[in-house]
Amino acid sequence: MDFFPAHLTQYIEQHSTSEDPVLAALNRETHLKHLLPQMVSGHQQGLLLELLSSLLRPKQILEIGTFTGYSAICLAKGLAEGGTLHTIDINRELEDITSKYYALSGMESRIRQYFGAAADIIPTLSGIFDLVFIDADKINYALYYDLVFDRVPQGGFILVDNVLWSGKVAETGTGDKDTEALKAFNQKIAADPRVTQLILSVRDGITIIRKN
Repeated sequence: MDFFPAHLTQYIEQHSTSEDPVLAALNRETHLKHLLPQMVSGHQQGLLLELLSSLLRPKQILEIGTFTGYSAICLAKGLAEGGTLHTIDINRELEDITSKYYALSGMESRIRQYFGAAADIIPTLSGIFDLVFIDADKINYALYYDLVFDRVPQGGFILVDNVLWSGKVAETGTGDKDTEALKAFNQKIAADPRVTQLILSVRDGITIIRKN
């Protein structure tokens, strides 16, 4: 799925750091072998995640929604020494491809993979998370935000993907369930006095949230 005109996407990629060869291979395999390959973070967003993680140097990251592992690898690159990324996905059938590319990327020792319902798994994880990335079922974004909020320290960050939903969130009238859930979620964050937030129009929209 193209979120920007092709010539603009090409220009951005030509003037940004080149895609890691392992991530490029993962991107290709995702598009060849998996339904809904547009769910993969891809070069631009992946590089943004890597840069943000590298700036923050988190000790613990929680990712909700692994898919084929592209974003997990990007985020894990910025971990502080000895840090860990915990990533959750509902689909165990993705385990072969995620494990393969965690190893190829050299991030295998930094990533802990969980399969199952995120709402059930999150309460079982211990400790705090300096950085959280939410990129799973849109209906439950608000639930995931509430589940992780008290686990994020003051000054910690929550990143949320797909918040523009191909522009549907800005349309008037009633949309599909995912669109309405994202509209409600965006309003919830905008009204939350405990945070400072910014929606970036990178790919399908990503909200950067800092806990005040």
